[in-house]
Amino acid sequence: MRTLFDDPPTPKAKEKPGINPKIEKSWKKKLAPEFENDYFKNLKKFLDSEREKKKKIYPPGSLIFNAFDKTPFDEVKVVLLGQDPYHGANQAHGLCFSVPEGIKQPPSLVNIFKEIHADLGISPPLHGNLEKWAKQGVLLLNATLTVLAAQAGAHQKKGWEEFTDAVISAINDEKEEVVFLLWGNYAKKKGEIIDVKKHYVLTAAHPSPFSAHSGFFGCKHFSKTNNYLLKVGKDPIDWSLD
Repeated sequence: MRTLFDDPPTPKAKEKPGINPKIEKSWKKKLAPEFENDYFKNLKKFLDSEREKKKKIYPPGSLIFNAFDKTPFDEVKVVLLGQDPYHGANQAHGLCFSVPEGIKQPPSLVNIFKEIHADLGISPPLHGNLEKWAKQGVLLLNATLTVLAAQAGAHQKKGWEEFTDAVISAINDEKEEVVFLLWGNYAKKKGEIIDVKKHYVLTAAHPSPFSAHSGFFGCKHFSKTNNYLLKVGKDPIDWSLD
């Protein structure tokens, strides 16, 4: 039986069963070894079990790999690292910190827009959909790509962290001059594998209301990102959403 990870069956797939995730082709090729790894097979079994128990998983299956669909490997210029998808109804759509249009902006996202305004003078938008950033080369990557409804962190330590470590490693090893935005202790720890001689790593406190005043506000990461991109001959990011 097909699962949330699987593409529609093909004759080849019937001859050679395996995990065939719905993920953008450049990333699918880059991460192919991960899909054959035991941790990923166990992750798939866990998620299938959760679904069989009729548990509500966010984001919907078609959006689990949305960050990769919106930002192919060759287009990655910036990596913004989050932790878990939002666990409220209709919030998560596979892009860290982002919510679909029409959904109230979560507090951390509100603070991100406040910092952009202070840094670049861009007025906060009326919505919280960050797809415009993703389409410019900002990989909006959560460390864990699924969560249970109303249960923050429910899918941590099930295998997603290994998978997203492999994503970061692929970018670190095979690309150069990528900006990594690491906000909060969790992101900083996960980013320890990044080669700071090849890439530009910016760290700050998390934009959560509990920590934003401890080093996120005033970090100027958005102007610093664009200054670096221009320095290395890349187009800057338009951080506005209107």
